[in-house]
Order: sequence, then C-alpha cells, then structure tokens
Amino acid sequence: MSRGLSATQVTSENYASDLFRCEEQFFLAMRGTNDGLWDWNLETDDVYYSPRWKGILGLDEEELEHNVNAWKRLILPDDMDRVFERIQSCLARGVDTFDVEMRMYHKNGNPIFVISRVFLVVRNADNQVVRLVGTLCDITECRKVAEFSEKNAQVLEMIAIGRSASEIYEAIALMYEGRHPGLRCSMLELHGNKLLHGGAPSLPKEYCEALHGLENGPSVGSCGTSAYTGKRVIVEDIDTDPKWEKIKHLALPHGMRSCWSEPIKNSSGKVLGAFGMYYNHPAVPNEEESKDLTSAARLASIVMERDQAQKRIRTLAYTDELTDLPSRAHFHQHLEKVIKLSRRYNRRFGLLYVDLDNFKAVNDSLGHDAGDLLLKEIGVRLKRACREIDFVARLSGDEFCITAEEIEGYFTTKIAQRCLDAISQPIELFGRKVTPACSVGIAHFPEDGEDFSSLLKAADISLYAAKDNGKNQYAFFKPELTLKVERRFQVEQYLREAIEKQQLTLVYQPQINVSTGEIVGVEALSRWHHSILGNVSPVDFIPTAERIGMIKPLTEWVLFTACRQAVSWKKQGFHNLRMGVNISPSHFLDEALVPLIVRTVSETGIAPGELELEVTESAIQTDQRNISVFKALKNLGINLTIDDFGSGYSSFASLKHLNVDGLKIDKYFVDEMIADKKALLLISSMIEMGHKLGYDITVEGVETAEQLKTLRSLSCINVQGYFFSKPVNANEISALLRCGTG
Repeated sequence: MSRGLSATQVTSENYASDLFRCEEQFFLAMRGTNDGLWDWNLETDDVYYSPRWKGILGLDEEELEHNVNAWKRLILPDDMDRVFERIQSCLARGVDTFDVEMRMYHKNGNPIFVISRVFLVVRNADNQVVRLVGTLCDITECRKVAEFSEKNAQVLEMIAIGRSASEIYEAIALMYEGRHPGLRCSMLELHGNKLLHGGAPSLPKEYCEALHGLENGPSVGSCGTSAYTGKRVIVEDIDTDPKWEKIKHLALPHGMRSCWSEPIKNSSGKVLGAFGMYYNHPAVPNEEESKDLTSAARLASIVMERDQAQKRIRTLAYTDELTDLPSRAHFHQHLEKVIKLSRRYNRRFGLLYVDLDNFKAVNDSLGHDAGDLLLKEIGVRLKRACREIDFVARLSGDEFCITAEEIEGYFTTKIAQRCLDAISQPIELFGRKVTPACSVGIAHFPEDGEDFSSLLKAADISLYAAKDNGKNQYAFFKPELTLKVERRFQVEQYLREAIEKQQLTLVYQPQINVSTGEIVGVEALSRWHHSILGNVSPVDFIPTAERIGMIKPLTEWVLFTACRQAVSWKKQGFHNLRMGVNISPSHFLDEALVPLIVRTVSETGIAPGELELEVTESAIQTDQRNISVFKALKNLGINLTIDDFGSGYSSFASLKHLNVDGLKIDKYFVDEMIADKKALLLISSMIEMGHKLGYDITVEGVETAEQLKTLRSLSCINVQGYFFSKPVNANEISALLRCGTG
C-alpha cells in the first residue's frame, strides 16, 4: 500500500509558493518507496509520470506521452469506466483522498494489478480542485496470492462436498494456470499400466484424446515416465528430449515445447497418476513453479485417492465379492428399473428365486471354506445356465435371484430347469465329492406382483413351496400359498416371544420294558398353545426355532424343566427312571453344549446316569468334532441314544466310531413290519445287531397289540408308543408310575 499526505490544500495567499512547498513535501514523503508518482493538471490535462511509475509498467522514461489518454490506453477496457466513474464521483463529493484499484497493461502484454492513492489539490481562492496527485503501487503478487488462496479454498470445498473428480481436476488446473500466465496443466490417472485422461481444460481436446489409453513406461513423455518411475521428470525441450521421441508428434503441432511432470501418489506412496505442466517455449521450472508442481500433485492426489476409494466402495456395494455377481443392493436397483420399464411399455418378465438345498450341511461337515468354494461355483453355473440378457445376482448366503426379460409364455420354466440341471452336477470340495441341488421359486410381472415388494414376496413364497414339495424342483406362485407363508411368519414372530417368556409346556411319553411292563424312562416333548395360533405342532415350531436361532434357549429350558421333574419323581419314590431329552443336530456341535449339561446336572441335582440325550442320525457323522463331544458327555456319565435309527444313511459307519448307549428304532419300520416282510427283516436285524453291540434297544411307534407281540418275539427290550400312552403331563405320568402300565 502506498504512503503519502492525507490531503493538500492551498491556504496561502501566494498560491504558487504554497503549491510548490506542498509538492516538495509530498515528493519528499514518497522518496524511498517503491511507489510510482503521477500528477494530473485538470486545467491542462497534462500528466506527469515519474520514472518509477513507468518502471512499474516496464516502460522506458521516454516511452509515454504526458497526457491522460496515454494513461487510459494502458488501463484494461473492462476497468476503464469503473475507474473514471470513481474519480468523477469523488471529485463531485469533494473527497480529499481515495483509492482506486485497476488492471493495467505491462509492456510485455500481460496485465498487472495496481492500486493508486489519489490526493486532491484545491485552489484556495475559489475552492476549485485543480490537480490530482497520486501514487501507483504494483499489487499483482498480493492479488495473485489472494486469488490463489481463494481458489484453493474453493477446490477444498469441492472435495469436501463430493463434486466429481473431473470438475475438481479442471479447477486445480485453472488455479495453477492463473498463477503462471502461459502455463497449461494436465492430470492423468493410472489404471493398471494405462494412462487415462483426468483433466486438462486448456490443452487441445485432440491431444488429450491421443494420450488417453497410452501405456506408461520409461520413455512415454514426461507424465508416462513419471508415473512409471514414481519420480519427477523435467523436460526442457520436447522436440529434443529422448523421452518424448515416440509421442512428440502429438504435442509439437499444438505448440507445446516443455513439460514437467510430478507423480501423483496416495497416502501409502502408491502412484495413482501424474500431474503435468506445459509451456509453449523451452523452459525449466523456477523455484516458485517447482514448488507449485509439488503442491499441485499433492492436491490432485487427495482427489484421486478419494475418487478411487469411492469407486471401490461402489464396487463393493453393487458387486458380491465372493461370486463377483451383482449384490443385493444392485439387484434391488435393477429390479426397480425393470418394473418401471415393464410397466411403461406393458411388458412381462419373470423373477426366479434360487436357494441351495441343504447348504448348511456342507458348511457343517466340510467347513465354511468349502461352502464358499461351492457358492463361487454356483455363481458361475447360474451365469452359464442363463441367457446374456438375464440378470443374475446373489442376495445373501446361498440365495440367488434372476430377472428374465423378453419371455414368451412360461419360458421361465426352461431357465429354471437349466439352473436345476447345471447346479446338480457333482463338484469336488477338498477331496470330497458333493452333488449340490437347489429349489427355484418363480413369479411373473405383472400377474404375481406389480411392485418390488409384492413380486419378491411372490417369488419367495414360490421358493418355499418348492422346498415343501421335496426340494430340487421349481414351483410357480399361487395366491393360496400366501396364507401358508403368512402363518409361517406368524409362527416365527410369536415363537420367539414364547421361548423367551417360557410359555411352552412339556409332556412326557413313557418307555416300557416289554418283559416286566414297567416304566423305565420317559421322553420329554415340548408343546405350544398360542392364544391366536392355537395348538402349534412340534413339526412346525421345532424347525422354526432352528431357522430363527432360538433352538438353543428352547433346549436349555427343556433340559432344566425335564431334569427338575425327574428329580421330583425320584423324591416321590420312583427310582431308576431315565429322562430322555432330544438335542438338535445344530446344537449338538455347539461348544456351549457340554458346559450346559454340566450346569444342568449341577443345578437340578439329577444323577448323570438318569439323563439320556437323544440325537438324530444327522448329528452322528464320523467327524472329529462329533467324536470329541460324545467322549466329553460320556465322561460325565450321561447316557447317549441315537434317535430315529435306520432312517438315515450313515448309522452303521458312525457306530464304529461313537460310544453310545442305546438305539431308538424309527416308527417307520414298526408301521410296515406286519404287512411287509422286508420291513420285518430289517427291524429284526437292527434289534439283533444292537444287542450284539451291547446297546439298549427301544422301538418307537408301537400302537397295536400285534406289533407288541411281534417285537416280543424279536427279543425287543423297550418300547414306546400310543399302545401304552400318548405324551401326557407330569401329573398323569405320576399316576401311571403309581399303578404301572399293566
């Protein structure tokens, strides 16, 4: 900012003498400053410009005429009217001193920013302003710094509010170009080993397109070399530098002669691209340009790293990482779009809901790594089975969805069958041959649903119908299925509450010694009556408890309730009575099971030998985890029985490895043994084998005297079934114990 007198007013009667003295004081005050001086005589329009004033504009002392028009020619046209309106306004108002800022042409042709402080000289005789005297100060650098700071703040704001990378690249380029006249900037992104155009607002479009897609390397111009080496590259002359030999024909026709490049790196040092600065003349960067090259690359790195992170997030959001199929979010977006277009153009399309059958068994028996391998292969098979126009997505776990457009009639059945056939091909997982299978639910737009939720619900209901029909098949949506599914949802909702509040009850079915007719044990069975649902069968609520993750708290409640009842009967004088409790296969392998049994025995006071845990064949695979759980329970003195023996496929192999106490032969064989000789032979063989292996044998489902007589002839020891008693409450069991079963 210039310094000077606040005002100069002629007060002496000797005008000339006082004026000279004022001028002398003014020029003495300005001596030693870098400001230029000027003196405009308003009566003659003559203007005096000091050598320093001319020097600020790069002019020699004799180069400028001493009149106002010479000054006006140096002011940028856009500023001319504003400057002289300011002067006229201050003159009219009699303002002693004022400042005016403007842009003026330097001799080199570039505009510079200046500020002039103006002082009014008034003639005392008539109070008339006769001269304007002022200073001229070059504020270009200050203005450049202020403008650069403002633009830098704008760029940071653009980054903060999430503007697109291309917009921010352009703003960064223009910011540095404004700081260095003649400079042109470019940002290139590195994708793999290819350079892609990021932003270069002042470079020719033809040149940017020619660079887009070039492979980076040790001699691919300045930016390609910089991105390849991770180091700064300074090329003074593009025409002669060997690094530009292969691509200089792209730059020279557009006037580019020098190029300096700085690698753009992320926070961990990985090269993301390159920032280039071009001039139309051979040059190397000065200190300021060198610093700006560094800061520009750093600023660009913030944008590139953010942009790449956002792209990665979008990829993760819309692509399933395991199968590389579209994700649930992408599927939702796609289905909404297909519904909108189909509604607009009156089109029909199909939605297929695919779910693997018994996928949990793969995870449980072979581990989750094997399950992941299977899911990846299923994704590949589904893509292969579908058409290119079909959209295949993985929703979650082992659930997939397919939208099939451009279909005629029930063409979806062909797609569904191809999926069933493709998935059912055997696959080897960690040395084990597995034959997967799936169920498919099919719904159509618009007949089965006209919006996203109703259509997806229809496909889901169809899927459950396919499961209920025996799995490994497809099923179409039927309106009546909705009621069945809604009841299933109600059961899930109310069951959770019932288990948490212990609203279920226990009944007990006696086990009878065939020879003595005495009750030797009971099996505890849970029952559920709900005020809205009524009596819900265990066939419905036990699988539901498994599905919603409530089987563990349910089993814990059954264990404690049954064991307390067994202790109560013992106190009433009924000794040597075994209490049988069913353990879910999924719960059996839970690491908390053994501690739960220990706690149950300790807190209820039941003798370990009086507790009998019944596990189905699906829980007794020859897996090391099974063996260790069986061993731990046997060490506690707990009795272990295989329930529903003969209904599975691995019982005999498992018996070789597992230490169990008894076998309960499935009701299926009892139902058929009177009329079917094969069934009779099978049950006879199982009883004989069990005896020879030292197991207690109990046959379930005995309902007639003829069945009991036959079992006696086969040397069966214990039986259980409606012929003796249905499952009844504890009081009725007490009555039976007092009088016996007869």
